[in-house]
Amino acid sequence: MAGARNSKISDVDEYGFERPQDFDYQTYEDFMSRYLTVLARRARKWSHLLGAKETVGRGIKVKRYVRKGIPMKHRGKIWMEVSGGKHKKESHSGYYKKLLEGPYNEELVDSIKIDVPRTFPDNIYFRDYKEGKLADLFNVLIAFSHHNKTVGYCQGLNYIAGLLLIVTKDEENTFWLLDALVTDLLPQYYTSDMIGVLTDIRVLEALVKERAPLVWRHVDHYGLTWDLLTTKWFICLFAEVLPIETVLRIWDCLFYEGNKVLMRVAITLVLTNEQKILMAQDFGDIVECFKKITNDTNAIDCHVFMEKVYKVSGSFPRARLTKLRQEKETEVAQGMKKA
Repeated sequence: MAGARNSKISDVDEYGFERPQDFDYQTYEDFMSRYLTVLARRARKWSHLLGAKETVGRGIKVKRYVRKGIPMKHRGKIWMEVSGGKHKKESHSGYYKKLLEGPYNEELVDSIKIDVPRTFPDNIYFRDYKEGKLADLFNVLIAFSHHNKTVGYCQGLNYIAGLLLIVTKDEENTFWLLDALVTDLLPQYYTSDMIGVLTDIRVLEALVKERAPLVWRHVDHYGLTWDLLTTKWFICLFAEVLPIETVLRIWDCLFYEGNKVLMRVAITLVLTNEQKILMAQDFGDIVECFKKITNDTNAIDCHVFMEKVYKVSGSFPRARLTKLRQEKETEVAQGMKKA
């Protein structure tokens, strides 16, 4: 049951998102009372780790720290470093500014102009070209679409770039993080055929069939496809799907470990909600169930959620995941040829 509005928590969160009318203030307040202690502890540890150093590098300790959450004030800097975005930026001085000077492909401009105002309608920073972040978002997407001509512009990139802007508060850093995601960490996710996304959905289905066969049979029985249920999970990298704090914790790991973490999150959502899914008894109920499990109390507590992601998903050898992806990519490609 949603909390009463006598809560001390603001109607707008620290990232600018308005809380929905059915927002459970009491559950969130309970979570924050615990999480603030965690944040304070992590902030001290990160400050000690960073010290006066400009870089943290990579290693077991850094990986452990990233999994436990990067403090917001360090998040943009650490993302840039561990993703390779910082190196790209330093190696291409002035490149972003040059891209914005044009010339522009008018077809791309038109597509971006349509999508930019639709980005995060519930966020106060994305409502005004003069005062807010819409102009910055437009610039990032225009620059990126002319930089990566293979991808150009794909729906969903506006949400990803928008969230990156909220974190970094910097156009050029957002551009290079977007490039790191699309080019290096998530190749073929945002191509016209989205073969990377479709492949990972097939991998998820195979893992569900192996680890939760009752769920797989249940979904299959009602004629649903995993594309219908989970495409948005992958294409938006859980933005606009899971609560914002949880999304940012996932992205901490995504920038460090790559897209394997997306599969961990997806399989964890299914495995920890197996009984709820099995109780849904028709096509519409199952679709609604998959929407609800991404915004229930288990998803709100991002710290506990991320601990479950690494515990529940279990061993995830990269070699096995790579082999599964190769098999499923071949299946997807063959299916596209027949279509």
